[in-house]
Amino acid sequence: MKNNKSTAIKTSVFKKFPKTFWISNTMELFERWAWYGLFAVLALYLTNSTDEGALGFSQTQKGALMGTVTAILYFLPIITGALADRLGYKKVLIFAYLILSSGYLIMGSVSSYVLVYLAFLWVALGAALFKPVISATITKTTTKETSSIGFGIFYMMVNVGGFIGPIFSSKLRGAYGWKIVFIMAASAILVNLILLLLFYKEPYRDETKDTLGATIKKSLINIWTAIKDMKLLIFLIIMVGFWTMFNQLFYTLPNFIDQWVNTKVIYDSLADISPALAANIGTKHGTIAPEMLVNLDAGAIILFQVLISTLVMKWRPINAIISGIIVTSIGIGVAFGTSNGFYLILGIFIFAIGEMASSPKFTEYVGRIAPRNKEALYMGTAFLPMAAGNFLTGFLSGNLYEAWSDKVSLLKIEVAKRGLEIPEIANGFSQNDYYNRAGELMGMDQQQLTDFLWNNYNPSKIWMVFSAIGVATIIGLLLYDKFILGGKEQTKDEEEKVEKAK
Repeated sequence: MKNNKSTAIKTSVFKKFPKTFWISNTMELFERWAWYGLFAVLALYLTNSTDEGALGFSQTQKGALMGTVTAILYFLPIITGALADRLGYKKVLIFAYLILSSGYLIMGSVSSYVLVYLAFLWVALGAALFKPVISATITKTTTKETSSIGFGIFYMMVNVGGFIGPIFSSKLRGAYGWKIVFIMAASAILVNLILLLLFYKEPYRDETKDTLGATIKKSLINIWTAIKDMKLLIFLIIMVGFWTMFNQLFYTLPNFIDQWVNTKVIYDSLADISPALAANIGTKHGTIAPEMLVNLDAGAIILFQVLISTLVMKWRPINAIISGIIVTSIGIGVAFGTSNGFYLILGIFIFAIGEMASSPKFTEYVGRIAPRNKEALYMGTAFLPMAAGNFLTGFLSGNLYEAWSDKVSLLKIEVAKRGLEIPEIANGFSQNDYYNRAGELMGMDQQQLTDFLWNNYNPSKIWMVFSAIGVATIIGLLLYDKFILGGKEQTKDEEEKVEKAK
């Protein structure tokens, strides 16, 4: 009888969500499908050999492009959120979808560095228009009673879309080449445009008589007001380290797997268990694509986020964040510290556990320390460390990776040492041509060449930098907890009592 009553209550809560809530969640799923369908393979597309349909850019170029553009994407919602409040949600979403769909198509059609950069910047503008509007719609279509489960559904859609996208892009690019990835992303966005035009109903919002310029100015002033709170500002600065380490999963790990990790052993082990499973997951070359392995992170979150969130539910947010970053630092070290595919999988899984503990608590903590009635204002600052983290990630994934771990760069050093004459990589002579020619002159096949470079140049040493960033973040948070918080976050009511006592 009790179970029936509980089920009835849960069902009644679901019935309280309006249609626009479900449409918004569906649009979030498709937008994440498009974004992660591209972003999970973007590092490979930018840097891999041109004879495979990729662009053949350097790692430094890749880092600069991904880092600066994605940093801009996470900073812009401060402005675009105010824009949506002024112009209306539906109108801004129409602009967002038109920009995103055209941006994805243009990005897949150009090959020069400048044009690819500008096209990705156009995509970032569309994503920045989308982000605050869809979150605000979820807020406005839930109540105090339904908000908890409503945002739970929303974050599930984020992860489901982020999981499905890379699977589709991996299988499609393997079968039809790189261009289909961009067509897939644009198609997912056009599905959203149809849903928007047919089913989305503009939520209620307070009308403002301010001009557009005044609205944006007010938004920037509000952010400045929030970050003048030293407790918040110091925390946000420290958390830049977490996001810098976290982003290596998408910026750097796909390149590292592609260049150094022997994924054939994983494929062969799967084939021993189930040839059909191996064929569905793997490539036609009998390997596992890097994006499929990186996608284990999103898969683990879908399966275990509720469990991990339950385990850390009663922890102080700062303790959960510190514990999570300890685990992610270990995971990133294991993932980058070996060329063994099975240790790589273990590292990604460990990383995911830490991410599940720390990332949701980051948002919770920002809301926890916000003064009463300023929660939304403080939550708007949560994008700032993400923006700064993406910017720094670009340098580490670009300049540092190229100097320490890039297979092309290390091979060029060895070729110069031996005095071998090989044409420079350019139009008509690809990365793969360079690898093959170097292997011939050095008397090695491609696996032997990879093993030689691995053993003599130690490209895995980059793990020490990534894990050290995590350790520095942990130390920063421990000092913050001890000297700023005094080992305890005060609730808003406690803060008010302290103020009255003064």
